[in-house]
Parts: sequence; structure tokens; C-alpha cells
Amino acid sequence: MNVPLLDLEAQHGPLRSELEAAFGRVLDSNHYIQGQEVTDFESAVAGYLGSKHAIGVSSGTDALLVALMALDIGPGDEVLCPSFTFFATAGCVSRLGATPVFVDVREGDFQLDVEDAARKVTGQAKAIIPVHIFGQTADMGAVMDFAGRHGLEVIEDCAQSMGAKWEGKQAGTVGSLGTFSFFPAKNLGGFGDGGLVSTNDDTLAEKVRVLRAHGSKPKYFHSMVGGNFRLDALQAALLGVKLGHLESYLSKRTANAAHYMELFSGHMEKLDGKVALPSESPGCAHTWNQFTIRVAEGRRDALREHLADHGVSSEIYYPKGLHQQECFSHLPTSACPVTEKLAGEVLSLPVYPEITREMQAYIVEKVASFLEG
Repeated sequence: MNVPLLDLEAQHGPLRSELEAAFGRVLDSNHYIQGQEVTDFESAVAGYLGSKHAIGVSSGTDALLVALMALDIGPGDEVLCPSFTFFATAGCVSRLGATPVFVDVREGDFQLDVEDAARKVTGQAKAIIPVHIFGQTADMGAVMDFAGRHGLEVIEDCAQSMGAKWEGKQAGTVGSLGTFSFFPAKNLGGFGDGGLVSTNDDTLAEKVRVLRAHGSKPKYFHSMVGGNFRLDALQAALLGVKLGHLESYLSKRTANAAHYMELFSGHMEKLDGKVALPSESPGCAHTWNQFTIRVAEGRRDALREHLADHGVSSEIYYPKGLHQQECFSHLPTSACPVTEKLAGEVLSLPVYPEITREMQAYIVEKVASFLEG
């Protein structure tokens, strides 16, 4: 049996007529940058999130970058961010001349450890970026309390967690700004790169809108230096089709995660100490962008090879902490022992909405037979 990590053909097939109609609408409009399609999509996302503003941009990375720019982050500033995350979180900080300060994560849920942030915060810190990794939020109560005590702005990195909730509030609506990615593998996946910034602050929203068009308002008059961070009309139109199906996708991901838990439960007596399953933190509504297990005893890589030999795709998010990356080697040493441990243990299994129960049973049988042997 072959099981991909993601099956976009299965996801897009049922939407083909809707997607083709959206494409035709944009083609006929001859308006391909910004415009009504983008405005309509932004309005729909703002309504979904319950956010006052939703501003479409060119990618999740650019969403982070323009959010930092809107807060005037630059040389001399420090930004706290988890080491266990995708590169863009810290890369955008560094691109602006600021310094990323790498914070460890919690072993149980992979989220930013506020206690470690408290050990590393200095007077140069200006912001903190909790990354809502793998589909659920960080402990935003602890993050916001910490940020308030230290006078920090909060940028929520929601790239992997659109639709996730903390205490009933949508990810991206608690901090100063939220940033989203529409990379094809995300909960709401586009047809190329795309992103979005959310905020309830009118001033920040206006600044993001100006910055995404080279800092110009009106056209050809530049009050600040921005970038080309605009969202294409075609991406907005196609994403608008899929937005209407997002809750269905999330419901299926949640059901698939629950089924994995049920399947693994029959093996846990023999697998005790050999594998750890992911969990949903109290107060969080997990969206399961990833179903990430932890494999002990140094057997993770061998298990991944075993799965590949049997047609099962998997991925390692992430094999190295950001504090260990060569491009950040000039920064002061930042101890992140949990990140380093997780980097050697994590393995994400397919959990996409369209995966079948037969595929899941096959995957669990292959994991269990290898680790029990």
C-alpha cells in the first residue's frame, strides 16, 4: 500500500468545478494583482477568525516579515522565538537586523516554554513570537501575561494552525498580530505561496497594508520602505473556494487523529517507552496539521526508512533546532535541551483529511511491528 504525506488530488478533485469557475472569473476580469477577489477573501477570513482586519500577503514568510516591520523591529532589538520551528520564524527577525533569542519548548506539546523565555529575556527584547506548531496553539494566557510584564509585542505564528483555538479564541486574534501561511500543505492550502496578517489594531492594519505595496500611499508616494508583499487575485479566488470547506477539513483531521489514538492504544503495552503519542493541551482546540509521534531509543530514522520501504511517507519536523543552524552560529549560545531531544525523536505521520481508515491501520501496524520487534 502507498500512503502519501498529503494527497492534494483527493482534496481538489471534488472542488474542480468550483475552482475552475473561480479561475475563469479571474481570467475574465483581467485584474490579477489585489482587487475585488483579494478584498472579498480578506473579508471572509476576517469573518471566520473574528478579527477586525485580515490582510492578504504573498506568503507566510512575508506575513511574518511585514508584521515585524509594522512593529518597527530592527537593529538593536531582540525577538524571542522558539528554537523548535520552521526557519522563517527566526529568519525574518534576522533579515531585519534584529536578533532572534531562541527559547526552548515544552516536551509534552512542542510549544514555546514561557519559563525558559523568562530566563532569556533582556532589556533589548521588543517582541515574542509564539508558534502554534503542528495544529494547536501555545499557552496564550502564559504568553500574554509574560509579554505584558516585559512590555513585549506578541506576533502569533499561525502558519500551521489556522482554525485552532485557545480558550475559544481563534489563533491569530489574541496577540498584536497573527500571521498565516497558505502553503499547499497547510490547513487551508493554496495553489502556490500565499499568506495573511490578522489584527484588531486599526493603526497596525493600515501600516501592514501600506508596507505590502512598497510603503506607498497614494501610489508612487512612499512614506516608508516596504516590499512587494501583495497577494495575487487568483490565489485569493481559489483560496476563497477552499475556505468554505475548511471546517470540514479540520473535522476530518481531528477524527483521523482520534482514530490513530484508538489504533495505537491496542499496542501501547508493548510500545511503552518506545513511542510517545501527541496530545491536545487543556483549553486548546487542536487542528492536527501534523500527527507527530516521538520515537525513543534512537530508532526514529530506522523507523522512517522502514515505513518508506513499505510505501508510507513521513516527515521529520524538525531535524535540528534553530539555535543549532550554521547561519545563527555567531549568536550567543542559547541552551535548548528539549528542542535537541525532540529533533532526534519526532516523526510526523500522514493525517490529511482524505486518508482512509485502511491506510491508517496499515501505518500503525507497520510502526508497531517494527518497534515491537
